[in-house]
Amino acid sequence: MSDQPLLSVRHLTTEFVLPEGAVARALEDVSFDVLPGQTIGLVGESGCGKTTTLMSVLRLLPSTGRITHGEVRFNGTDLLALSEREMRGYRWKEIAIIFQGAMNALNPVMTVGDQIREPILLHELMDIDHAQKRVGELLELVGIPRARWDQYPHQYSGGMRQRAMIAMALACAPDLLFADEPTTALDVMIQAQVLELLRKIQKELGLAIVLVTHDLGVVAEVCDSVVVMYGGKVAEYGTADRIYNHAEHPYTQRLLASFPDVNRPAGTLVSIPGTPPRLTDLPRGCRFEPRCDVKLPKCADIDPALTEPADGHYVACHLCKGKEAHFA
Repeated sequence: MSDQPLLSVRHLTTEFVLPEGAVARALEDVSFDVLPGQTIGLVGESGCGKTTTLMSVLRLLPSTGRITHGEVRFNGTDLLALSEREMRGYRWKEIAIIFQGAMNALNPVMTVGDQIREPILLHELMDIDHAQKRVGELLELVGIPRARWDQYPHQYSGGMRQRAMIAMALACAPDLLFADEPTTALDVMIQAQVLELLRKIQKELGLAIVLVTHDLGVVAEVCDSVVVMYGGKVAEYGTADRIYNHAEHPYTQRLLASFPDVNRPAGTLVSIPGTPPRLTDLPRGCRFEPRCDVKLPKCADIDPALTEPADGHYVACHLCKGKEAHFA
């Protein structure tokens, strides 16, 4: 695995303008790296900014969204400085995405094969015969017989539809794959099969993967690094081993304690009181301060900066002592 980031996100800040004119700051000062061949997990409660991070990197925000600050470099190129036409050359071909709710994202009136072939014809400049051969290879790669090319989405099971979406994401052989909740609405057995498929494909193709999920068990199983997000900011970031065994941010600690663990004695699960902050009415200091049970007086007024208590481990908390993060 190369030490040079494939994707480098620095100080990414994204806002949405609401119909009544209020501004919701969905992301603020988000920074992380993705190395070639690495799997990195984005975790946190709903509304913490995970999906918005992916959409910001791909510049697929709705018309009400805008990136107000930051830098997103892919193989050294700042994606935020590209024209829309130039950016289209990176989507699918360099960076692909499995969208949230992908099971229902397929067009019901097009065959699955035609839908997978579409980005190939658009980006790879292949003729129809070669594109069709490529679709057959992709279907077999994800465990779907070629003969099911001309079937419609309703003829596929939920797990097969998810596999078809993975095949579509791989159609143009990208270097980086975004997977936004790829196991949502699937039963436990199918979830395991989809995750195993992603691991197999990553090993065969050398993909880097950014995985968005609520499932900490999934993250522990497949991710090399973890970004814990809260209120649109990075609360903690480090290797999966460091985050799971030496978490320092109170939010990360509570998040881990709230997840069932067969290795812990039976008992009541820990909960996190309260709710995440409204993005139009964010706390002045630490975003987690209203829900934190170990807060300091200054937490209400001063937003903590990312510090680096150990090499490659970043924490945004006044309780954590370390050198200034190199992202600063």
